[in-house]
Amino acid sequence: MNDLRYLLDENVDPLYRRELLRREPTLVVWKIDDVAAPPEGTSDPDILIWCEANGFILVTNNRHSMPEHLRDHLLQGWHAPGILELNADLGVGVMLDELALIWATSSADEFRDQLVYLPL
Repeated sequence: MNDLRYLLDENVDPLYRRELLRREPTLVVWKIDDVAAPPEGTSDPDILIWCEANGFILVTNNRHSMPEHLRDHLLQGWHAPGILELNADLGVGVMLDELALIWATSSADEFRDQLVYLPL
């Protein structure tokens, strides 16, 4: 069993969680506003702090401000398990394949302090 865990930001279609869990039932994938996750409307900097404290890689489609938020987060001495940026120009199926492949072949610390644009 892999220890890599995903947190889907609030703008990621819930289809991603359903399909990832259908493909990989042991995968831990939460979404913003789940019971133990940050609530909707939580600021991106606070989401990064939560991800670090809880060991979740953030999956987002926020290509505009997330690079700046991660840079500021790191400059403040924090760390991040990683951020995976979805690519809107590719189909959901391709992105699901990427996320499943990353989960199956990567370690939890492989993306530490990185923002990675999908596909790899």
